[in-house]
Amino acid sequence: MKGQSTPANVSTKLERIAELASQMPDRQMRSLLHHMDVEWLREAYRRTRKDGAVGVDGQTAREYAANLEANLQGLLNRAKSGDRYRAPPVRRVHIPKGDGRKTRPIGIPTFEDKLLQRAVAMALSAVYEEDFLDCSYGFRPGRSAHDALDALWRQTMSMGGGWVLEADIESFFDSVDRTQMQQVLRQRVVDGVLMRLVGKWLRAGVMEEGNVYYPDSGTPQGGVISPLLANIFLHEVVDRWFETEVKPRLRGRATLVRYADDLVILFELEHDARRVFDVLPKRFGKYGLRLHPEKTRLVEFRRPGPDDPDDSGGPGSGSFDLLGFTHFWGRSRKGNWVVKRKTATSRLSRALRAIALWCRTHRHEPLREQHRALTQKLRGHYGYYGIAGNSLMLARYYFWVRGTWKKWLGRRNNRHLTWERMQLYLRLYPLPPPRLRPAKP
Repeated sequence: MKGQSTPANVSTKLERIAELASQMPDRQMRSLLHHMDVEWLREAYRRTRKDGAVGVDGQTAREYAANLEANLQGLLNRAKSGDRYRAPPVRRVHIPKGDGRKTRPIGIPTFEDKLLQRAVAMALSAVYEEDFLDCSYGFRPGRSAHDALDALWRQTMSMGGGWVLEADIESFFDSVDRTQMQQVLRQRVVDGVLMRLVGKWLRAGVMEEGNVYYPDSGTPQGGVISPLLANIFLHEVVDRWFETEVKPRLRGRATLVRYADDLVILFELEHDARRVFDVLPKRFGKYGLRLHPEKTRLVEFRRPGPDDPDDSGGPGSGSFDLLGFTHFWGRSRKGNWVVKRKTATSRLSRALRAIALWCRTHRHEPLREQHRALTQKLRGHYGYYGIAGNSLMLARYYFWVRGTWKKWLGRRNNRHLTWERMQLYLRLYPLPPPRLRPAKP
């Protein structure tokens, strides 16, 4: 099947790697990348996004595909030879944040580097998916942020609340100690070719405004290997430590929920919560990480009593944030205390500022184009934040988008646009109203 991807054959190899990892949970995996051949790279190519921005070499996915088989064979030869492969610098660009004033940096690898990182990540994932614990949800197949939120909700309801430890890791992806990262990786994987490739990505430079520099810490930005390496590192730093060393020493129940570098720990007892709160900075410090002293905190999150007033469990009183949602106690329709979730104020403000910036920037584009983009933005917002109990915040976002669109449509011709006129536009180009995510079966 030359020239065509054969994912079934690659899947068989991945299943074999996973089977060996499962059979040898305490042993190092060797010669992982002897499985990698042109067919493997072809499958990695199939899984790699083709519409991303170009890296430092300026090559697009279309240009790479014009001579795909020869490019894959050449990449394979260089990757397996050891010294012949050079990890190119990551092109760094700055994109505006929601307020339109500040920016955040993102890294853009070359397309070929993305492809090779995908190939290595496929092998590493096959091993570590056998090791990762249920408390980890970020960047894992078949798991999502909503799965993490649902798991936390179920545990909180089951325990009747308790004490929540919010842990904020300062600049995690920029501050990871690379030596410690590789040491953690070698505990499970000692494939020489793979380790050389990971080392080259960790040391690859960053190109910004034509200048290349080499940061002393951090993981490769923009590539698929970065979140996987983060999961491997944090699996050792916090997940396995918490399950095997901390929980057996606690007096009550406790649950860890982690999505990438976002994590909370729910404790049944205050005594347990304070003990872990005291030791957690030392644990992270051992691996070169630092917890933010102001954003890492303990929150009393107990279920209010049956006679407590309805406002005793509202946001701001015993509430905490995770993955863009504020979690708080509120009354259900039947009058019972339940954990409710709404869009976090900071996330809503960021989303509203982003819409205002977009409408101002694109106000001169045709109405049809503006409508299509705003429709996508609304549906994307509903797709993430449209959970049960969050209808009010969804409606606030929807009406803000309508009002902001009206404001900037009126300004493109320096005229005041009345709501009567705007209603005509909305009949021609209706915006999708708030919608909740479908409930899981």
